[in-house]
Amino acid sequence: MNYPSKLIENAVNEVSKLPGIGKKTALRLVLHLLKREEETTLALAESLTQLRTQIKYCRNCHNISDADVCAICANAMRDRSIICVVEDTRDVLAIENTSQYKGLYHVLGGIISPIEGVGPNDLHIDSLIRRIPDSDVKEVILALSPTMEGDTTAFYLTKKLKPFDLKISTIARGIPIGGELEYADEITLGRSIMTRVAYES
Repeated sequence: MNYPSKLIENAVNEVSKLPGIGKKTALRLVLHLLKREEETTLALAESLTQLRTQIKYCRNCHNISDADVCAICANAMRDRSIICVVEDTRDVLAIENTSQYKGLYHVLGGIISPIEGVGPNDLHIDSLIRRIPDSDVKEVILALSPTMEGDTTAFYLTKKLKPFDLKISTIARGIPIGGELEYADEITLGRSIMTRVAYES
């Protein structure tokens, strides 16, 4: 693709590095920013600079935060007897959006994946283990993706948490609300049968 300016080409190359954005979309975005008021583009650039230079990670749960302790950990109304273990901040956001969970979190920063060279020492597992004795935690929920890597991570965490007097649970897996049984894959349907629950009217 030929660009009328080296500056535009550089901007397109940088924007196209974002996930799901190709060169054509990047060019549209760059040209859009060029048409807007200068303050708009400068405000975007400033916010991205602040994002990279000022963002913090909670010293308790490793969630993205503006302070040393995130708003969830600092909230005295949260149930401190439950810790929900997730892969990354996107999972925290997804669970928070349900408004169904009122406990604390622990962000691992990934999952165990030998293929990608990610082992237990690359994750925030030791800090999770250190949190347990110094707190009133009674249950740890493993809210990890139902993949081979997610199950491997859950198995490893279960072994590490076994010495503590804790209830270790995992999020339910099965047929989604409004889903049709005939369209469910065999693994999901089989897991739904095996982990069935009592019917409540």
